[in-house]
Formats: sequence, structure tokens, C-alpha cells
Amino acid sequence: MILSTLCYIEKDGEYLMLHRTKKKNDINIDKWIGIGGKFEEKESPEECILREVKEETGLELLEYKLRCIVTYSSTNWETEYMYVFTSNNFIGDLTECNEGDLAWVDKNEVLNLNIWEGDKIFLEKIQNSDRFFTAKLEYDGDKLTDYKINEY
Repeated sequence: MILSTLCYIEKDGEYLMLHRTKKKNDINIDKWIGIGGKFEEKESPEECILREVKEETGLELLEYKLRCIVTYSSTNWETEYMYVFTSNNFIGDLTECNEGDLAWVDKNEVLNLNIWEGDKIFLEKIQNSDRFFTAKLEYDGDKLTDYKINEY
């Protein structure tokens, strides 16, 4: 099982997105995703997202909010539990990312990018509601076959 974090950093109606183009053997190759990554030993979700954002972008989150927890299951990879955050309060200057290209993308255009089908579901929910929720996304290979949302 994999534990990971993801953050949608917002500024002026745009999200900072990562176009994954540089890592070898990358499950996310050519996809656009938020900022984040896998937990290191003994990290909390908060410690992980702060570290990952700093490593991938050079930015330091001053405030952030846990929006949902997503369970990914697939016939092709191990189950992943992802803590998804949002933030619009940060400092620092963008740096180059060794996993791909960073770009500020209008929030209304993000769903038109090459993103995972399941990401579209939970990102749309994040954009339209402040309520915390969980999501389970089931994939057969790269194809989304089923999903379930639970609000709290």
C-alpha cells in the first residue's frame, strides 16, 4: 500500500499544476497533477505535504486545508491512499522541478488538461464544495471503472 499527499496551490484563480514529463517509469507520465508525493518514514500527512511542496516547487505553505482522502485501487498498481490538500497562502519563488514542468493554470481549464479521470471527479468536488469527503476510485489499468464519494 502507498501513502501519498497532493496539494492544489491556488493564486489569482489559477492552480499550480505539474506536467509530469521528466521521470523514468512514471505512472503519471504526460499527465498534469497537483503537487505532492509519497510519505517518508514517520511523516504525518502535514509533514509530507510541506516537504513535497518545498522540494517540487520551492514554495513554503503557510496555511493549508485537508479537503479529502482518496483511495485508488487498480488492476495495475498497488492500492494508494492520498491525502488531498488545498492552499492559497504561501511564500517563496518557484524553482525548476525535476519531475516535470510547473505551470499556473486557470482553475476553469484544469479539467480540460490531460489528468486522470478520477482526479477530475474529486477536483470538481473540491472546487464546488468546502465539505470534507472521501473518494474511492477503481481502475482497470488506466481506465476508471467505478467511484464512490462519501461526504462528512
